[in-house]
Amino acid sequence: MTRSPAVPGGSLVLDSEGLAKSVLRDRNVTGWLALARADDLRVLTSAATLVEVVHPRINRPALNWTLARLVIEPVTEQVARQAAALLANAGLHGHKHAIDAMLSATALAAPGPVTVLTSDPDDLKALCDGNVTIIKI
Repeated sequence: MTRSPAVPGGSLVLDSEGLAKSVLRDRNVTGWLALARADDLRVLTSAATLVEVVHPRINRPALNWTLARLVIEPVTEQVARQAAALLANAGLHGHKHAIDAMLSATALAAPGPVTVLTSDPDDLKALCDGNVTIIKI
């Protein structure tokens, strides 16, 4: 059986845990990243995710190496407005779920099909309302 040719396109989105595990070279996340490269998927995260992942003990050179291989999408006014709408639709509050909402808005704007690697699948499923594939890592 031969594999059908991959159609370039689609996106793999990392939340803060996905990004942190990528920095740590987690085997599961590294496997997803290898599949994304093989299938010409765009690997990205939200700029808001950087706020969650950076802490005093993070390996800065490894973080910078990882970030150099990702697309870091800015949080524009349009993304912020979309995130607020997602929160309202899901009945969630921005104080607790703001960064997840910004990541979700970023994922929904990315070229599809979109897969999100996350440690928090329930909130992202509620925010994305079935429009992206959510994988728990």
